[in-house]
Amino acid sequence: MPENPNQPREYDAVLGGQNPPTYAAVLGGIQGIKKRLSSPILEVRINALSDALNYGEKGLDLVLQALQDESMPIKIAAYSLLKNRQEAKVKQQLDNFLPFFEFEVVTVDIKGQINSRDRYYARFFTEDLGNGIKLDMVAIPGGTFFMGSLKTEKERQDWETPQHQVTVQPFFIGKYPVTQAQWQAVAALPKINLTLNPNPSCFRGENLPVENVSWHEAQEFCKRLWEKTGKIYRLPSEAEWEYACRAGTTTPFHFGETITSDLGNYIGVHSYREEPKGIDRKETTPVDNFPPNAFGLYDMHGNVWEWCADPWHNYYHDAPKDGSVWIYGGDNQYRQLRGGAWCYYPRCSRSAFRFKAEPNSRYPCMGFRVACSSPWDL
Repeated sequence: MPENPNQPREYDAVLGGQNPPTYAAVLGGIQGIKKRLSSPILEVRINALSDALNYGEKGLDLVLQALQDESMPIKIAAYSLLKNRQEAKVKQQLDNFLPFFEFEVVTVDIKGQINSRDRYYARFFTEDLGNGIKLDMVAIPGGTFFMGSLKTEKERQDWETPQHQVTVQPFFIGKYPVTQAQWQAVAALPKINLTLNPNPSCFRGENLPVENVSWHEAQEFCKRLWEKTGKIYRLPSEAEWEYACRAGTTTPFHFGETITSDLGNYIGVHSYREEPKGIDRKETTPVDNFPPNAFGLYDMHGNVWEWCADPWHNYYHDAPKDGSVWIYGGDNQYRQLRGGAWCYYPRCSRSAFRFKAEPNSRYPCMGFRVACSSPWDL
């Protein structure tokens, strides 16, 4: 006779009260699990999820339901418990569920001293480019932000104005700038419009950002990736790039009021605010060398300039408010670059800083990061 999951088992105990100690025994059976899952104490809920799997199908159903919980740690705990299971209904739900990664975000004060360290989570999917080469695409939630800089921001430029409100739809963007290993994998795919040099970079290394590539070549990369995967790969709009860089911040850098050469690759012997002078590395660095922002994106400040889709506009007057590529009224002789680079001053790495270059330009400081229109309901 099958066991009744609603009845306590030999390892269950009965305990009253709404908020038992974290590791205390509680009412047994599925009812006990449900009681613990309603606790306001996060650790109690996470432990209950693990115990739920002792109660067969009903327990498994509770863990599957937790994938939709409002709490990110609960979702991650449920995913961790389910990801290696083979049941058909588990696989079906996980097929439409994006995994998470965890990371630490730091902020600094005006002197460049770290004043906070916080744990964050982000959802992502991985594109397999073949031969062990992967491309991680991070889910960026939709939202509204103020694009550009305030008059009070140190070393702001006229072309960063007027600051204006933009609402961005959910999308995906590369966790890192495109690396040389990723470039080589895509350069080996069938040509769409342009031939791609598999080794264009001046500084060589698989995990270094690809550089010395033009805007047109970056577009070719996106088109080949689109053709290979069926997903809409593209360069980000300028608004999407700044929104992704800021990750909810309003300060000059997503790190805070300043930046140090421990946090990014730029001409570190120059200071932006009151931080001590740092290092001028005179070359690119691995794309995962510095801490990420609150969206889980690395190298948004410095290392290489990143091409965006938009033509150049001198000001933000009449700019789109929906985060789309600003096509009309621009100077198509130039395209946007964002993020600063290893051979530029720290002010150029600010979230709001804008730069332009001819789309055929190739320099050892120019790279890019791919975006992807969301194939999932975020």
